[in-house]
Amino acid sequence: MKRFFMGILMAMIASQALAAGNLAGVTIYDRNERKTLPIHWHEGKAYVVGKPGNEYQVMLRNQGGNDVLAVVSVDGVNVVTGETAAAAQSGYVLERGANLGVKGWRKSLSRTAAFYFTELPDSYAARTGRPENVGVVGVALFRRKVEEQPLALRESVEPRAKRAAPSADSAGAAAPSARAEEKSLGTGHGRNEASHARYVAFERATASPEEVITIYYDSRANLVARGVINQEPWREPQPFPARFTPDPPARW
Repeated sequence: MKRFFMGILMAMIASQALAAGNLAGVTIYDRNERKTLPIHWHEGKAYVVGKPGNEYQVMLRNQGGNDVLAVVSVDGVNVVTGETAAAAQSGYVLERGANLGVKGWRKSLSRTAAFYFTELPDSYAARTGRPENVGVVGVALFRRKVEEQPLALRESVEPRAKRAAPSADSAGAAAPSARAEEKSLGTGHGRNEASHARYVAFERATASPEEVITIYYDSRANLVARGVINQEPWREPQPFPARFTPDPPARW
């Protein structure tokens, strides 16, 4: 029984290491490799390694006891409206215990353009003239005010006027940036896919977010160069590394 309990405890600790946040758990899921990217903590900040070309999604889980509004930004851009991100803007509503995978830039109530890791000049932020904050995912969280509105729907968009996010095809060229020379990663404006949402009434309990979760991302080489992760690559442990029984050390 004791070993069984320790096994459960270790599994819980391992799963928590993949998420950031308290009011909501936030993870980055690589859709190509079908795995949650492990978080590397460095000087109190969370980092994940992105693989260029791979699509990803921002996973949210409401861990509180009430509905929450999650205003999500990628590279300093609101993923719903395409505006330069601010906490007062539109977001997604999650009921208590609900999960949501934000797969891309919202184009309408039924479609999104997939997130994918790419070099900075190809990122959506850079192509729309906003390269300054490329390389970060942010989630601002608000609880619902006690006097709840009559409507509540999981994974829905907050009810406020929203403009269509500008298309990357018509975006301007990126402004000069020192980060571009380092070939840092950004998030591209990818394939168009189905993703349904609807407006829902939500009154925030506070004017400012109760929690802001930040996860930085970049290539493994860049994170190694910055000292965020160990240069020595992780090697998968082998349960049976030797083919035959070796001789013991010689006696003195």
